This record gives sequence, structure tokens and C-alpha cells, in this order.
Amino acid sequence: MKKFYQFTLATAIIFALLVSISHFALAQGKVNIKDGPIPEKDWMVDPAGELNEDHSKNKNWITKFYGPDGNYENNGGFSASAPKDLIEEGTGGKLTQPDLSTIDGLKLTQTVDIGWKGANGGARKWTVFEIDPADAHHMNRDGPVDNMDMYAICVIDAPEDMTSVMSPAHDDHAQIWINGEKWYNNSRWTGAAMQVDYNIEVQLVKGANIVVYRCGESGGHAYMNLHFDDKTHAEVDIYPDKAKDQNSFFDEIAGVLAVDPVGKLATTWADIKRND
Repeated sequence: MKKFYQFTLATAIIFALLVSISHFALAQGKVNIKDGPIPEKDWMVDPAGELNEDHSKNKNWITKFYGPDGNYENNGGFSASAPKDLIEEGTGGKLTQPDLSTIDGLKLTQTVDIGWKGANGGARKWTVFEIDPADAHHMNRDGPVDNMDMYAICVIDAPEDMTSVMSPAHDDHAQIWINGEKWYNNSRWTGAAMQVDYNIEVQLVKGANIVVYRCGESGGHAYMNLHFDDKTHAEVDIYPDKAKDQNSFFDEIAGVLAVDPVGKLATTWADIKRND
């Protein structure tokens, strides 16, 4: 009887562990994009095999971002605007979308503002803003509710090189760059503000990782949400954190980026890596 009890107890423990692991895997989501970053020739190609996963119970949705203080307006619909580099357009070529997702590019926002045409929103400065992931219209930002593009930036400070899983939800066309590389492109809306179609395996480097998230919207719901896997959120620091504007944001990340005083030559990522 004692042996039978021990066998039954062991079986129960194994079953509980399997259930726990399966629940953990479900909470994390199935990874269905693993071959990034995207080659430039495929930058505008949509992925296949959407998951339609409900992540509404996930606690890791990022709520604070850095970016232009208003959207690009009257974009002609996201299919017309998506192939255009609106950062290059707005800065006269001083910055591009891939550049913006690098340390040097992020630093340039301290001195380079956005100057879109008046019909597209006009002059924009860089600031910190907050979104409500549960709000399916949070992209509107007190501007036009249709036909706009929004940019959102965050800095992930990783303790070491690591593989991470990125989960975006968006309406409509989303594009994501990390550290100068494009990792995600999808012109199809995900169906709900916290519904995820793709869990993307990405590579983070030790120290600063700059994430640029762009979403183009035509009509109806307008949201762009993002979270990473539980392990990543437990191990990294994500900024903005307490910052409320551009100055406090750069104060907050000074130790992460080695931010130079305005007007000084920016330290490159290669320089920082050599000094590690």
C-alpha cells in the first residue's frame, strides 16, 4: 500500500507539473516567427499563420512610450503610407526609421524634431506619452480618428544577450524595428486590442535595445499594444518608466545609453560594447 501511495503521489505531482507547464506555455503564447530580422527585400511582406491568441490577462503590456507628440495625419490610408519612411520625411533625411531604433538615432531626437507638412500634422516634438492597452482607440490622441500613423519607442535594458519573445496587437499595419533591424511587419489588424496573432522571437543585446513601433490606421479601431514574454519582463528594465517628458526620459536612460550632452559627438554602440 505504501508503494502504491508513493506511485500515486508521484503521478499526481507529474500531472500537476505538466498542467502547470502547459498553462505557462499558453500564457506565454506559441512562438510562430523565429527567423528574424527581416531581410530588406521582404520588409513589406506579411507573415502567415496567425494565432488569434487572447492575451487580455497578460500583465506585461507596455503602457509608456517615447515618440512624436502627435500623429502623422491624413496618411491616405495605411496601405498608402506604410511603404513610406515618415521619419525620414519629417526630418529631411537626418533620421530614418531604422536609424531611430539605434542609440545614435535616439540621441538625435534631442536636437532633431519632426517637421511634417501642415496637412500631415505639421511640427512635432518628442515626448513621453501613456496609453491604455484596453482602449481600442488609444491611437487617436486628440487628433483625427482615421487615416493616421503613430510612432512609439521604448528602451529595453537587458542584463545580458538574450532571446526574447515579442507579442504585438495592432489595428492596422504594424512595423517594428529593434537595434536598426526590422523584426516585424503585418498589414492585417489583430482583431482586438489585446489579441495577438504573432509571437516573434527576437534577439536582445546586453545593455540598451531600442524598439521603434509604428502603426498605420485607416478607419475604425486604432490601437498598438506590445508586451514581451514573462522571463524578459522579469529580467530587464523598460523605459520610459517614471519619465513624463523628453528631458526626464533622457535623464532616466542616461546610465543605459551613456547619453552625451547636447551638441557633443554621440558615442556609438560599438564604442560602448568595446568598453564593456
